[in-house]
Amino acid sequence: MPNNKFDSFSIGTEFQKLVWRELIEIPYGETRSYKEIAELIGRPNSSRAVASACSSNPYAPEIPCHRVIRSDGKIGGYSGPGGVFGKIKLLESEGVNLDSRRNQK
Repeated sequence: MPNNKFDSFSIGTEFQKLVWRELIEIPYGETRSYKEIAELIGRPNSSRAVASACSSNPYAPEIPCHRVIRSDGKIGGYSGPGGVFGKIKLLESEGVNLDSRRNQK
């Protein structure tokens, strides 16, 4: 029996599902980089593919792709509601300090 409603995704490639399952593990108020997610799923050279899986996430923000940022600390993109500004708003609402990233994309 599934532990939560996302255990059995009805759509997405196996890679996307692998990434989305890892995103669920990012604690509220924390971030991970695309590179960190790639390493956590055992695909250390797939940062761009992780970013693509995040942008294809139909479950945002419930599956928190907004908690994934670039390795250089910049916000990166967001295809969920509100685009990058929506991502910033979600992260700020979780208490993530974005002052050093405010003008970066």
